Amino acid sequence: MILVTGGTGLVGAHLLYKLVSSNKEVRAIYRNEHKLSNVKSVFSCYIDNYEPLFNSIEWVEADILDIPSLSDAFIDITHVYHCAAFVSFEPDKYQLLRKTNIEGTANIVNLCISNSVEKLCYVSSVATLGSETNNKPITEKTNWNTEADNSVYAITKYGAEMEVWRGTQEGLNAVIVNPGVILGAGIWRYGTGSLFKKANKGFKHYTSGSVGLIDVEDVITIMIKLMESNINNERFVLVAENLTYKDFLQALSNSVNAEPPKKLASTFILSMGWKLDWLVHKLTGKRRQLTKHLAQSLASETFYASNKIKDALNYKFKPIDKTIISVGHQYLK
Repeated sequence: MILVTGGTGLVGAHLLYKLVSSNKEVRAIYRNEHKLSNVKSVFSCYIDNYEPLFNSIEWVEADILDIPSLSDAFIDITHVYHCAAFVSFEPDKYQLLRKTNIEGTANIVNLCISNSVEKLCYVSSVATLGSETNNKPITEKTNWNTEADNSVYAITKYGAEMEVWRGTQEGLNAVIVNPGVILGAGIWRYGTGSLFKKANKGFKHYTSGSVGLIDVEDVITIMIKLMESNINNERFVLVAENLTYKDFLQALSNSVNAEPPKKLASTFILSMGWKLDWLVHKLTGKRRQLTKHLAQSLASETFYASNKIKDALNYKFKPIDKTIISVGHQYLK
């Protein structure tokens, strides 16, 4: 039996559809029952009559930080897809990020080992990769710099990867995927789905940086292929294309029949923006919308190369322009 953590998130929900539609025996954990609607929303993007597939999943209420409930979820499990994570760039969320991403992953790894799980697939992020100079592409070999001004999210995802590598030293077979920004339909309130919602309302500005993008269906297809292969104890960068934010936001706007942004938000504006956002947070307690690291990311040109996964699986990514059009169409529906 297959276990999926984070099944109510974008990657997890699309992965669940792919697995159960292939007649796999699947168990998935959830923390909040109301988030199960995310999975139904994602399933509905594929087929109208999704209830039989949704009901074929064995749902278990559990938390990756609660060992007893998590232990029950591991009974008779042979393969694990660990998609659960907490995503935030807010510095004051550091302890929660550490607990969820690092301690939670350690719990998953420990239970995989104690239950003799055959293989683990961990969904990490390109945030854990190092940086390159002179526009050199970032790959799996790019070294993580512990002295760099890394975001709290990147630090905790890197720590989670260390737990997976520790597991491999204790006999666990594992693969790690490092996706860029993942685009997919079905969840519109937060995550990348909310970008289509924002595009529909209209973006006023674009930034000078670039972003690595990938279709969620590419991510889950690669994950399954890696789990069914003889490849073990390897990591893979998953970025289909690198786009400037100007081109990306223009494509988003076009996909939902909205006007694209025409004004550049300079690095000075972004710098003032995150500082003002910090002040508002301190005065009102409102959640951060623009942190220092996010502002830096929006203005940075980074290029990712995915040659390793292309060669390993002879894989060809979906064109990102078609992905954006398809997801935009689903949003308008």
